Amino acid sequence: MTGAVAQIWRHPIKSHGREALDTVVLTAGQTMPWDRTWAVTHQKSAADGTAWAPCANFSISSRAPQLQAITARMDETSGTVCLTHPDRPELCFDPDKDVARFLDWVSPLMPNDRAGSAGIVRVPGRGMTDTDYPSVSLINLSSSRAVGQQLGQEISALRWRGNFLLDGLQPWQEFAWIGKRVRIGSAELEVRERIKRCKATMANPATGIRDAETLAALQTGWQHTEFGVYAEVVRSGVIQIGDRLEVLG
Repeated sequence: MTGAVAQIWRHPIKSHGREALDTVVLTAGQTMPWDRTWAVTHQKSAADGTAWAPCANFSISSRAPQLQAITARMDETSGTVCLTHPDRPELCFDPDKDVARFLDWVSPLMPNDRAGSAGIVRVPGRGMTDTDYPSVSLINLSSSRAVGQQLGQEISALRWRGNFLLDGLQPWQEFAWIGKRVRIGSAELEVRERIKRCKATMANPATGIRDAETLAALQTGWQHTEFGVYAEVVRSGVIQIGDRLEVLG
């Protein structure tokens, strides 16, 4: 059974907002354009923008669940990002220049028992994905529905913060793609690994409140806490809503 692209999402600032797209141009060896381009450092961070750094260096929604409720809108021409949150006024700013305004805006969303957000970094040509290689993520909507059934509640697939949300598949079919190439639209991806999940997925993306024991549901139902897969772009191409996925082997 092959699926099709139901949704495309990018996250211009890591853990700080999501934006829906209709189409995207992927380049071999690179992350999705404008996905995790910036990342927010905290007071204990060692990241300085000279190289990729692991997520422990950044303010992320596993430690600050309110961040899950941020939405984003990116103006690629000006480099401006607009952020919205149910409890905050809209903020439109340039992440390379207006750091102070952003820190004032995000401060009320950060827990008091966590290191406060301190700055914004970017590494030219390299999105701050959770992997140490440039990756995009594939999410199976049938697997998400299966987790919801295990929980006994409907959950949004936006909890998984994926790039490409696929429908029309069997639950967990994506795990069989590890080590294989898939074609979506005119792009080809090599599926590398399962995604290990954290507490970020427990927070409702509409409210930023932790209201679903997603990790416990995964462990109880399937004896693991993995969801979705990471892939690397190996052939440049265009992906649009409705494009079908073909496993190449």
